[in-house]
Amino acid sequence: MTVPGPVEQEMSLNPIQRSLLEHEVIESIRTVYDPEIPVNVYDLGLIYAVDVAENRDVDIKMTLTSPACPVAGTLPGEVEYAASMTKGVGQVKLELVWDPPFSIDRIPEHIRLDLGLF
Repeated sequence: MTVPGPVEQEMSLNPIQRSLLEHEVIESIRTVYDPEIPVNVYDLGLIYAVDVAENRDVDIKMTLTSPACPVAGTLPGEVEYAASMTKGVGQVKLELVWDPPFSIDRIPEHIRLDLGLF
């Protein structure tokens, strides 16, 4: 699914601007939390890639903790919507991927410690 962003701009971004916009998109994604684990989906390691193109379009690769995840039907849409609401973003496309499979090793050590996952 492709969701239009709030601002359609034709100006191309240079590498620094792309990096800054990528950071802003990631911060927007961090507002989406896994309903079963009190951690946002980015810090949980569910976001595999955020790529911002020169034309401001954003491609996101995301996984879930398992294919049977109870929020499999809604969580990717929440992430896509949050990214699309980032100021200056064009079209947002989210691809749900299963390779590599999710592992708690993707969760940063400090968050695993907070969750007692050691």
